[in-house]
Amino acid sequence: MAKNLTEGEPSSLIWNFTLPLIAGNIFQQLYAFVDTLIVGRWLGVHALAAVGCTGCLMFLLVGFVLGTTNGLALIMGQRFGAGDEKGVRRSAATCLVSSLIFAAVLTTISLLFIPAVLFLMETPPEIYADAKTFIMVIAAATPVSVFFGLLVNVIRVLGDSRTATIMLALSLGLNIAFEPLFILWLKWGVAGAALATPCGQIFSVLACLLHIRKKLSFIIPHGEDWKITARDLYEHLRLGLPMGFQMTIVALGTIVLQIALNRLGPVPVASYAAATKVESIAIMPMISFGLAMAAFAAQNYGAGKLERINQGVREAVKMSGGFSILVGILLYTCGGFFMEIFVEGESAAQVVEYGRIFLTVNGCSYFILSLLFILRNTLQGLGQTVVPTIAGVMELIMRSVAAFWLCDIYGYIGACWASPMAWLGSLLPLSIAYYYTCRTFVRQRELL
Repeated sequence: MAKNLTEGEPSSLIWNFTLPLIAGNIFQQLYAFVDTLIVGRWLGVHALAAVGCTGCLMFLLVGFVLGTTNGLALIMGQRFGAGDEKGVRRSAATCLVSSLIFAAVLTTISLLFIPAVLFLMETPPEIYADAKTFIMVIAAATPVSVFFGLLVNVIRVLGDSRTATIMLALSLGLNIAFEPLFILWLKWGVAGAALATPCGQIFSVLACLLHIRKKLSFIIPHGEDWKITARDLYEHLRLGLPMGFQMTIVALGTIVLQIALNRLGPVPVASYAAATKVESIAIMPMISFGLAMAAFAAQNYGAGKLERINQGVREAVKMSGGFSILVGILLYTCGGFFMEIFVEGESAAQVVEYGRIFLTVNGCSYFILSLLFILRNTLQGLGQTVVPTIAGVMELIMRSVAAFWLCDIYGYIGACWASPMAWLGSLLPLSIAYYYTCRTFVRQRELL
């Protein structure tokens, strides 16, 4: 059921909204954990490196999809907060049409340019074939990812994070079930690892549609709701595409860094791939608080409750900041143990040590990351796109500096400092923008 986030204690609402997101996002990363475990242990270090070196490209595709569909859904959240049911239905129709066009264009571009991008990334010859196979399967399944992302984001922005999490868990549960089937029984190798993802998502798309029909029927467009104008498309794409591009800019930074890692050889690539899987689980609470603030800000902005948004940000910083410190301590003390789960063989000791260094450096910087997620998602929920995009550009610049300067001087350790540098560079414009946004809220309140 949809939930109104414009009434009630902000801290309680944000906490209750975030808890299912944390569970769902951790489960999502547990799938990635299982995927890396199967690939690393049963297909070998070279296969792990092949999948790992496409991680930045996968982030590019999936990030663009999730960013865009989240932006489209936020318009619906603003209208829901304002109590505009007709506007909600019209927004739903616009989201569907926009997603159809978006999916077709993105799939075509991805399939055409991925081989050239892998070549430009200087992918090591011994892993090129598997890397190409893996990412091409992911790219071909982009339409499934688009509609799954849209439906889950729509359910979430209407205040129902629990159902959104269940749908995500269904997809990932099926994903985990298909993984050993495709890899171990059918012997499809890295192609099987890639194919498991869209297969799981297809069933979840059907489940989302059934849930919307039964529980959220008020958002289903009918009659004149389908008479979409150019203004409708512009309003949604004005927020959706910039959010997608923000994720793309961040992903470009990881691609630049991956190029530098590829030059260091398969062992650093495998170490980085495995360590980022561990980190993906570690940062889930921070990502979840950010997603909660996007929905909270969108609904309250639509309702005109501006001071309530600032109150929510303060509470989210306390909760997410506390998580970030605890997780950082955990990775500092147990990072080596987590890495040992992924690999075995003659290169395992070096892979584990490299991964431990990465987790230590990044874990000490998680408080910065927690602030970044909260401020960026809040600004996006308010419909702001320029500053979050500038923040993404700052991330790209800082990662590029790490790739072309620190990696050349310090090797793998230089690459480990890329993320903390990027987070700090991105947080600066976001903090300035939010400060001035708060001042605007104060002036508007004084005029009332």
